[in-house]
Order: sequence, then structure tokens, then C-alpha cells
Amino acid sequence: MHLIITQTRLQLQTIWGGLKMKIMNRTTKQRTAIQGALLEAARPLLPQEILVSAQRQVPNLNLATVYRNLNLLTDEKAITPVHLPGQPTRFELAGHHHHHFQCRQCDRVFDVHACTAEISKLAPKGFEVIDHDVILYGRCPDCSSRSS
Repeated sequence: MHLIITQTRLQLQTIWGGLKMKIMNRTTKQRTAIQGALLEAARPLLPQEILVSAQRQVPNLNLATVYRNLNLLTDEKAITPVHLPGQPTRFELAGHHHHHFQCRQCDRVFDVHACTAEISKLAPKGFEVIDHDVILYGRCPDCSSRSS
């Protein structure tokens, strides 16, 4: 009896795993619109910003669907969460190693496509740098021109 229950449980896990993969790999118009919003922006976006942009393609899209798809796309490694201190998580398309610039006036975040190999030399003597993240703060061109 125990063997039958174990076999049935394994079969159900196998079926569920297959269904989960099909669900995750399924391309939907919502997912396409979300990825399109990130591609068009070319910078990390908040879920609310993604919603507003993606609704141009899918007008009835809602925030719950955006979050569900962001979780799936993150699990698939198609997008990357961007964590900034004291800020809600933003998302961007997965890609190469880079850093970020946050505008202190409008709060938007932009990619910085530069990284110095010398950064590990900033660590105290005897320390080994395994990874790093650099965030620059200031004003973006839009906010700088409005201030002038």
C-alpha cells in the first residue's frame, strides 16, 4: 500500500512539474507586453511603471498579472530584480553586469554601462571581493535642465 501511495505521489509530482514548465514557457500577450515595456524603457522600472507602459498593448492588464509575470520571468532568468536601498524593487531585462544611477529628483533609475576592474582594490587589505554593486546618485538630464 505504501509503495502505491509513493508511486502515485511521484507521478503527480512529475505531472505537476511538466505542467508548471508549460505554464512558465508559455508566451502570452501580457508577458510580451511586459517584456516590451522593459525593452522600450531601457532602464529598470517599477511594477506600476511596467503596468502603465504595457497597458498600451493590453489595456485590461492589471497589477496582479504584472506581478505574477514578473515572478515567472524572474524565475526564468529573463528579467532581473534591481534592489536599491530604501526603494521598492525595480525590474530590468537580464543581461550583462552593470551598475545604476538614481536621480534624486524624479527617482528614476538608469543603467550605467561601465565598471572598473580596479574596484576590488578598494577592499581592505586581506579581503577578497566576490561581487559588487555600485549606485550613483544625482540628477538626470531631464531634471537638470528643469532646474537650470
